[in-house]
Amino acid sequence: MHALLVIDVQNDFCPGGALAVEGGDSIVQPINALMAEHDAVILTQDWHPAGHSSFASRHPGKAPFELTEMPYGPQVLWPDHCVQGTQGAAFHPDLDSDRADLVIRKGFRPAIDSYSAFFENDHATPTGLEGYLKTRGIDRLTLVGLATDYCVNFSAVDAAKLGFAVTVRQDLCRAIDLAGSLKAAQDGMLAAGVTLV
Repeated sequence: MHALLVIDVQNDFCPGGALAVEGGDSIVQPINALMAEHDAVILTQDWHPAGHSSFASRHPGKAPFELTEMPYGPQVLWPDHCVQGTQGAAFHPDLDSDRADLVIRKGFRPAIDSYSAFFENDHATPTGLEGYLKTRGIDRLTLVGLATDYCVNFSAVDAAKLGFAVTVRQDLCRAIDLAGSLKAAQDGMLAAGVTLV
């Protein structure tokens, strides 16, 4: 069984949003078209409480995109984004979210960020997605969405480590590309056995 995993196609990651990824909205219609080719469709949704620990606004003297040290390791500080219940956290209005078998919300624990669809950023606290996929007999995943170098990357690498056959459709992803983060993510995904197309 083959699932399409659609990562964080939300208003705040699209042009005009709080953490906009250039061209983020241009992938929505092609993603919708791809849904029919898969046995299952899973959407992830960044879902932060107000004042989340990964927000630069919570760290006096720090600016967005600076690094800080958290108990679980280095953490990029972000502009406030995808706050629970806000328009920014909603899926892009053109995304066919009704087609989803499952929506996985992540980043809702105030003290820890979550890029991966499978684990929080401590790489230990699971979201439950692995169990869902395995009980449904899904062994192949195609990943699309935002952003290539963060949430898509972490999700793809974790999925490969968990034994799934993973493909990332780079044409249906867009990247933030902070200081070479896209190249580093691509290298890391390839090293983990992810197929990039």
